[in-house]
Amino acid sequence: MGAGSTDHDMRAEIICVGSELLLGDIADRNTQYLARRLSRLGIDLHYSTSVGDNLGRLLECLRRAFDRSDIILTTGGLGPTEDDLTREAIAMLLGETLFIDEGLATQLRVFFELRGMEMTPNNLKQASRIPSARVIPNTHGTAPGWWVIRQAQSIIAMPGPPGELHHMWETEIEPELTDGDSVIRSRTLKLFNTSESRVDQILRPLTAGQNPTVAVYAKQDGIYVRITAKASDDDAARQAIQPIELEARRRLGEFIWGTDDDTQASVTADLLLTLGRTIAVGETATAGTLATMLTSVPKSEQWFRGGLVLPASELCPRDARALAHQVAEHFRPDVAIAVCANMVEDSSPAMDEIIITIIESFGDLDVTAVHRARRHRVRLMGSYYAMHELRRALAQREG
Repeated sequence: MGAGSTDHDMRAEIICVGSELLLGDIADRNTQYLARRLSRLGIDLHYSTSVGDNLGRLLECLRRAFDRSDIILTTGGLGPTEDDLTREAIAMLLGETLFIDEGLATQLRVFFELRGMEMTPNNLKQASRIPSARVIPNTHGTAPGWWVIRQAQSIIAMPGPPGELHHMWETEIEPELTDGDSVIRSRTLKLFNTSESRVDQILRPLTAGQNPTVAVYAKQDGIYVRITAKASDDDAARQAIQPIELEARRRLGEFIWGTDDDTQASVTADLLLTLGRTIAVGETATAGTLATMLTSVPKSEQWFRGGLVLPASELCPRDARALAHQVAEHFRPDVAIAVCANMVEDSSPAMDEIIITIIESFGDLDVTAVHRARRHRVRLMGSYYAMHELRRALAQREG
């Protein structure tokens, strides 16, 4: 095991290095990726920090992490420029001196020669290491990683570009990094047309538990309920989750629309395929967002017949029924759905009323639903409400 042995649950910490993260120039995708991978290994992630390209502040973060964590993962700061300082900070933390590894230097020279590029002197920085650092190969870039073990603690330094980090983690690090004693598994229930506070109240008897834990949080496409168990193996974790999930489902009922990796569009598509129904859409308020979501699902051509996207000024915003009939006549789908909106006067913050009509081209289904959303979110929420009402109408129709 690369991280050494401990008599307690292994604690991990992530330090993402780069001023571009703090300036908002790029998003931190690495923490999310590593958090998920650590969870699969049963390693608890306790802390995550972003720090700029400043040697003093980076060294401070490393010292704090070294005092409290078993595994310290750093991302970024391994490039050839003066502000790439992760190697220097780790060397200072451990009291070791950097030197040029001639084997790494040769690899760099060959890399640039094969590509017909000049290797500037500062690239040699990427060939430096400290005596206690084991080099982690980087076949997707020029900056190798480091793996340093001090007694029962590990410092693992990885490059910042996600493509390089992912490959290095999956091929070089994860196979060696496991505590061998436990796994962490989660099950996520996805809800819509309810609030985070209401779900929290409904599940209050379940959220007090320590293992499994139940957490409620809001996302763009609804409310998520995540049930997480730590156990000796996959089967034990699933068995711990199962009774909590069953009770949560009993309490939440029809609010649940999906689980885990489901999206509203994928669940809607599965229902249409199961029922053998085709659909066409008409949109004013959502400006094509609904059609885009639906057609992003693989094999949507089997059930999606087309869409009309009209400026709201071309149709009375309240007349979603007229637009649904126009769509039905033009595309001849089994089901036509239209989404329009109307401003809610004197609302603060500004709100819109979303009108959704669902009809059958060759049947008597005719449903209209009304919801409200803040104006700046109408395109997104109108699309989610449309899929929600479509699933409900089809389920009731078939039921």
